[in-house]
Amino acid sequence: MEERIVTTKKLEEDKFEATIRPDSLDEYIGQEEIKENLSVFMKAAKMRNESLDHVLLYGPPGLGKTTLAYIIAHEMDGEIKTVSGPSIEKSGDLAAVLSTLELGDVLFIDEIHRIPRYIEEILYSAMEDFSLDIIVGSDSTSRNIKIDLPPFTLVGATTRAGDLTGPLRDRFGIVFKLKYYTVEELTKIVKRTSKVLDCPIDDDAAIELATRSRGTPRIANRLFKRVRDYALVMGNGYINLEITKLALDRLKVDSLGLDETDYHFLKAIIEKFNGGPVGIEAIASSIGEEQTTIEDVYEPYLLQIGLLKRTPRGRMVTEKAYEHLKIKSQETLF
Repeated sequence: MEERIVTTKKLEEDKFEATIRPDSLDEYIGQEEIKENLSVFMKAAKMRNESLDHVLLYGPPGLGKTTLAYIIAHEMDGEIKTVSGPSIEKSGDLAAVLSTLELGDVLFIDEIHRIPRYIEEILYSAMEDFSLDIIVGSDSTSRNIKIDLPPFTLVGATTRAGDLTGPLRDRFGIVFKLKYYTVEELTKIVKRTSKVLDCPIDDDAAIELATRSRGTPRIANRLFKRVRDYALVMGNGYINLEITKLALDRLKVDSLGLDETDYHFLKAIIEKFNGGPVGIEAIASSIGEEQTTIEDVYEPYLLQIGLLKRTPRGRMVTEKAYEHLKIKSQETLF
C-alpha cells in the first residue's frame, strides 16, 4: 500500500530534512514559548558550567522534536547521539550508547515511551547519578558492574506522553509540549526551505502550500519537494500559485490538507453511524484499522481543525465536516 503524502510519520523521502535543519534557536521557526524558555535554561546552564537538565519533548509527529534536540546539542557545544526506544532491547544496547557519551553531550531517544520497563530502570541511575549499574554474566557467574558517566543531557521525544511511566517522566527537569503550527509560521518555513534548496516560490504559493500542510513542518517540506518537481517539469522551476494548486490537486491534498484517507474516515462515521457519537472500537472495526492508528494518525489533525470532536459517548463528525465534504447533515435534512 502506498504511503500517504500527508502522513506525519517519517518517510524514506524525508531524509532531506537533515540537510535543511536549522542549527540554532534563532533560525528555528515557531514554538515561540518553548524557544524563549529553552534559551534561558541553556544560558543559565552554561553560566553555571553545567549540563542542561534532561528534556522531554512531546506532541504529534513532524513538529520538530528531533530538530530541537539537535539545536540543544549545538547550542550547548556538545555532540548528539540518537537512538530510538524500540531499538533498545537489552541492557547492553543502552550501555553501549551511554558509554560513548562525553561531557556535555546530548543523548536523544526518540519514541522513548517504547523503551522496555527493565531498561527504563537502568536509565534512572544514568539520569540521576550519571552512573550505570548493570549485571553481566548469568546465574553463578553474574556480577554487578558500575560505570561512571560524564554529565550529559537526555532529550526524550514521544508522541504518547500518557504512555510514559511516572518515575521516568519525573526525572525530566524540563518538559515541553509542541503545538501545531499556524499558517503564518508554516509560510515562513516554506520560504526558508525554498532559499536553502535554491528554488524560488512566490508569497501566494507559499501561503497556499502552508494552508494545506496540516499544521506540520514535515508535511510542508515534503509537499514543497513535490510541488518543486511540478514547477520544474511543467514550468520554468519557479513555484507560483497556479502550479502549486495544480500540483496539490493532482496529489489529492485538498484546501484543508485532507486526503482520501481522511475522507474515507469521516464518511465512514457519517454513512455507517449517522455522524456519531460512536465508540472508537466500532470505527476501528468498520474501516479495518487499529485503534492506536486512529488515535495517532487519523484523529489529531481532524480534532485540531474542528471536523471531529470527542464526547463522553464517542466520536462525532461536526457541522463543519459536513460542509467541507459537501454532505447534507441529518440536522439540515429535517
